Amino acid sequence: MRKFIPYGKQNIDEDDIEAVVKVLQSSLITQGPEVEEFEGRVAEYCGAKYAVAVNSGTSALHAAMYAAGIKPGYELISSPVTFLATANAAVYLGARPVFMDMDPATYCLDIAKIEGAINSNTQAIVPVDYAGYPVDMEKIVEIARRHDLVVIEDAAHALGAKRRGRIVGSQADMSILSFHPVKHITTGEGGMVLTDNKEYYNKLRLFRNHGILREEEGLEKKHGPWYYEMQDLGYNFRLTAIQAALGISQLKKLEGFLDERQRIARRYDEAFRDCDLVSVPPRPGDGSRHAYHLYPLLLAKEFDRRAFFEYMRGNNIGVQVHYIPVHLQPFYREKFGCQAGDFPVAEDFYQREVSLPIFPGLSEEEQDYVIKKVLDYK
Repeated sequence: MRKFIPYGKQNIDEDDIEAVVKVLQSSLITQGPEVEEFEGRVAEYCGAKYAVAVNSGTSALHAAMYAAGIKPGYELISSPVTFLATANAAVYLGARPVFMDMDPATYCLDIAKIEGAINSNTQAIVPVDYAGYPVDMEKIVEIARRHDLVVIEDAAHALGAKRRGRIVGSQADMSILSFHPVKHITTGEGGMVLTDNKEYYNKLRLFRNHGILREEEGLEKKHGPWYYEMQDLGYNFRLTAIQAALGISQLKKLEGFLDERQRIARRYDEAFRDCDLVSVPPRPGDGSRHAYHLYPLLLAKEFDRRAFFEYMRGNNIGVQVHYIPVHLQPFYREKFGCQAGDFPVAEDFYQREVSLPIFPGLSEEEQDYVIKKVLDYK
């Protein structure tokens, strides 16, 4: 029987293992120097001044919204086609996520609809780089500046994506990354917030460590080198040195991983170009680069998506669906009055989307098998 092909997975080699073992043999396996080194390397790669590593992409979103001053009664504008964490992070702080429909040309937030949703309670815009497509941040930031709003880019899918030649991560007020095993590089679980704003940076560092400040600058009192103050309610969102060491090793291979994802996407594009029953994901122009965290294949309306999904899984191909729109979840229907029909483009997309395997290490033979099974389906 053919080995199961997942839609995504980590790519770990001996250098990664050696980096982790080295930290395990050291005296500091939690808050060691590797964390700061990892932050510095990712910030440099993305062109940001500051980076704060945390224990998940969800924690990164939560921390960024805290740093932005999100409070009960505030509203944030985002897309319903995302993982739940994008919206949940706002709810953690008592805010209300306000969804806008998807742009079918990008699979990201429909930018033309943003201004119509802004009111006196709106505090932030949270665009999502769905599947790795670099949403047009210049237009979003322009809207945000006119209305004095914060932009928090959910770039969990987009490490290494380029927007008109610039690496994603430096154009929003804050950008968040995820290092889950299916992402471009992994730390096991982990995330990061990138920013050029020193005030946000300080708040992020406070929030990830119980709200504790140890540096003398900013302390109300100075009793001695042991002294610290809890200045706000924070969380234990710290990344370990073990995870950071893995991240540093993985980051060295990021461009190679991205090249592999590009190669796989091009082969899918070519294979399905003349197939009327499926549509391939949009590819950005203008010197931009899709990061292809996902390869979302869109089925024709006459397809029975469930039957296709079960057919592919039955052939040991681990297709997945990304995502059930957030506004259709019971929690959001009950708490915020969301309902089916609110966002027809997003809902139609959900009914027809299936993510094909795409990850570094997917062989051409495996990809050929995936392609054949898609084209053979009747």
